[in-house]
Amino acid sequence: MTQIIWLGHATFELRFEGGEVLILDPWIEGNPKHPAGHKIEKVDAIAISHAHFDHIDDVIPLAKKFHPTVVGIFETTSWLEKKGVKNTIGMNKGGTVDLGYVKLTITHALHSCSIKDGDNTLYGGEAAGYVLRPKNGRAAYFAGDTALFGDMALIGQLYEPELAFLPIGDHYTMGPDQAAHAARLLKVKRVIPMHYGTFPALTGRPEDLAQKLHQDRIEVLTMQPGQAISW
Repeated sequence: MTQIIWLGHATFELRFEGGEVLILDPWIEGNPKHPAGHKIEKVDAIAISHAHFDHIDDVIPLAKKFHPTVVGIFETTSWLEKKGVKNTIGMNKGGTVDLGYVKLTITHALHSCSIKDGDNTLYGGEAAGYVLRPKNGRAAYFAGDTALFGDMALIGQLYEPELAFLPIGDHYTMGPDQAAHAARLLKVKRVIPMHYGTFPALTGRPEDLAQKLHQDRIEVLTMQPGQAISW
């Protein structure tokens, strides 16, 4: 079983059966939803969906402390290399990297991607999502920040994810209406909502998503920051 811990907003800590740890979109310092007292003790890999601060701000501190493999869009990982991050794997959409304990396939996302570097705003490549396939043969889809797009149906057909991490906050990403349709296109069994409630503009709520998916028999797993579930 893989253990999933929500660290608030769009940050997740995944612990695999062999003890390996993958962090998705690390934002810890300054994240108002980060669980108080939670300490990351190990990081084997970091996967970045895009370079906005609320998805990347703790990549450099974690990389310097734990020396993990850092996966992301080529332009973003190239910038991280210039900041001293080692062991980067710059990729692009459609590509797959096998870390041994999980395969990561980069998918499309409809969102912007820029890097805040001091007073400068730099091009960060394109925003993306990931299909995660652990050694047990199961699959999950981490959407990153995105709007609804029709090719989510292709992700469902190709990889058959049973679980989807979907943003529901609205304003910057999908709201509950679009996220419900995304879950249907993906044909997943369960959805973990993310990227909601952190800022006043992110008004979408898990209960709204659950109501819209009730007749589809798609379970909405509403997690609390710091909560761990098994998958």
